[in-house]
Amino acid sequence: MQARITVITLGVDELEAALRFYRDGLGWATEGIVGTEFAHGAVVFIALQPSLRLALWPRASLAHDAGLAVGPRSATELSLGHNVGSRAEVDAVMARAAAAGATGVRPAHETFWGGCAGYFQDPDGHLWEVVWNPAWAA
Repeated sequence: MQARITVITLGVDELEAALRFYRDGLGWATEGIVGTEFAHGAVVFIALQPSLRLALWPRASLAHDAGLAVGPRSATELSLGHNVGSRAEVDAVMARAAAAGATGVRPAHETFWGGCAGYFQDPDGHLWEVVWNPAWAA
């Protein structure tokens, strides 16, 4: 089976606050909140790269749609990697995220495998790794 991941959905506590963080704080392009005419439909889509979208959806709506109870947050269950083109870009993205309201988890540092990485949490506690890998193109 060919893996075809096209959407990564993050459950968020406050959709407007999440929109401000990603659009205004990080500068990621989006049309804003759509689907407000539907119960549990309000969502934000952000184009990450061709055929891949980041969805920001209220945690209660995601739980409702999946048929699960809303559970507690846990930042150590998943991390999202944002690969950049240089060590300097790692610092720049980390600084921009902090200015937008992210919580610094681990400052940018040299990795054992020859790259550079740092971690932050968005306002909903999702863990992001900003990473430069000299073996990968950004």
